Amino acid sequence: MQRRNFIKTLGAGAAGVVAAPFVSTAKAQETITWNMVTSWPKNFPALGTGANHLAELIETLSGGRMRVRVHGAGELVPPLEVFDAVGAGTAEMGHSASWYGLTRQGVGWLYYM
Repeated sequence: MQRRNFIKTLGAGAAGVVAAPFVSTAKAQETITWNMVTSWPKNFPALGTGANHLAELIETLSGGRMRVRVHGAGELVPPLEVFDAVGAGTAEMGHSASWYGLTRQGVGWLYYM
């Protein structure tokens, strides 16, 4: 008799382990939205359109669970303050050129000499 109870309990436990990931997926499906600030206009050739393409790619690869709102130069912050905005938490992402933040990089500017 104990052997049957053990097998039943083992089967119920295995079913619970298999079903557990599916129970928690409902919470994991909420959409995450991040803001990306850029140093150029949204439709600026290559740089601006590249930021838009990156946002679309992130949404596609995440299966729609993550969305990135692209803010062109001057929409959320001035063009040369992208690094400051991300550092302060105004936006989660920044799309800019590294030389716009040379004064914040310590000796990083030596790389460009």
